[in-house]
Amino acid sequence: MQLISQSFKNGATIPGEFAFAVADPVSHVALSSNRNPHLAWSDVPEGTQSFVVVCHDPDVPSRGDDVNQEGREVPASLPRVDFFHWLLLDIPTGITEIPAGTHASGVTPRGKAGPLAHNGWRHGINDYTGWFANDEHMQGEYYGYDGPCPPWNDAIVHHYVFTVYALAAPTLEVSGPLTGANVRAALASASVLGQASVTGLYSLNPKVLLD
Repeated sequence: MQLISQSFKNGATIPGEFAFAVADPVSHVALSSNRNPHLAWSDVPEGTQSFVVVCHDPDVPSRGDDVNQEGREVPASLPRVDFFHWLLLDIPTGITEIPAGTHASGVTPRGKAGPLAHNGWRHGINDYTGWFANDEHMQGEYYGYDGPCPPWNDAIVHHYVFTVYALAAPTLEVSGPLTGANVRAALASASVLGQASVTGLYSLNPKVLLD
């Protein structure tokens, strides 16, 4: 399989319009247009009955002590964990492209509704659900796509890995809520016929240079 995006090149910076936030010289960050990027896949394996799209960031700090704290920096040496930004399930075989902005446009406080999308596809719960759990203005269940918003004082660039999976079944059977961990576990036991990925980079730290 092959996966491409017209929104960014593999290994290049993701434009701010596809991020949850952009850098701001005064407040460090400002909310962005938060549109989902374009994705298109080809060379689909024979026998495919549905697709799953997952976007995750493997570079999220494992501790929050230094995150977004004035006069401090999240060190590059800190162990990192996964943060899921998008889980899209039950995409039918007739679909091999997702246009930009069709599943997310703008930041929705307390999260977009789910899991069913207008076309019957299922949106999973992204990890902003946990991130905003203690914020009275933003807390809620965040379904669908919400883009990059790495710590503005992180010493490293974050990688956003978009992966499409081709399944030999019309639906992905997931145990429990549609979280990243549960979807990943379901994929591990499902009949995956093929997969492809494209990776974009993003940072809100002005000290981190991006091409």
